[in-house]
Amino acid sequence: MSNLYGDYNQKIDYVFKIVLIGDSAVGKSQLLARFARNEFNLDSKATIGVEFQTKTLIIDNKTVKAQIWDTAGQERYRAVTSAYYRGAVGAMLVYDLTKRQSFDHMARWLEELRGHADKNIVIMLIGNKCDLGSLRAVPIEDAQEFAERENLFFMETSALESTNVETAFMSILKEIYQIVGKKTLTADEGAEIEDGIQKLEAAGQCIKTWSMVSVMNAISCWPHDFFSFGCNE
Repeated sequence: MSNLYGDYNQKIDYVFKIVLIGDSAVGKSQLLARFARNEFNLDSKATIGVEFQTKTLIIDNKTVKAQIWDTAGQERYRAVTSAYYRGAVGAMLVYDLTKRQSFDHMARWLEELRGHADKNIVIMLIGNKCDLGSLRAVPIEDAQEFAERENLFFMETSALESTNVETAFMSILKEIYQIVGKKTLTADEGAEIEDGIQKLEAAGQCIKTWSMVSVMNAISCWPHDFFSFGCNE
């Protein structure tokens, strides 16, 4: 049986690596736990170094494995986590909308991301903890303005209440998939797959891991339409 999240016996068609970036304690690990396992842990500890989880889902009848990396926000781990930007096809810049400083740091995190990742990586700005609206320190207009200026997608979420969490992850994964879908493979069966697609053997199945470099080189121009969702939308 097939559903939105596939099953363990299905062949994996694509693996998309997504990184979560932002200050410590903004809720990156909680967003990941909510999406990957539908869990929320009030006693969650700060991430040390880098952790990742996977979730398999179905997009346009293709089985996609989302490999989501949760990077530590503490300054002392910055040098360690920078290496993990490589190979990412998507990124979520996460701030705590009750902490203005975490939003003000977004420009720095974005600069670091763009310095290490491919220039065409799909990026979404996430304002987390929108369940604490009475404590809001970042007006939604400020976040929308920043996202539009930097050509980012934008969404407000609540990992605690599960608001917009699945929508955010599915939106970025579908955007990546749409970009990949524009790259049509015309090589005959058995022909060499070009550099952007590495063939990995896992349990006897061929998995395609896409590099945005080759995908984007094949597309002269692709639309990156801005969209945003506040917590109540």
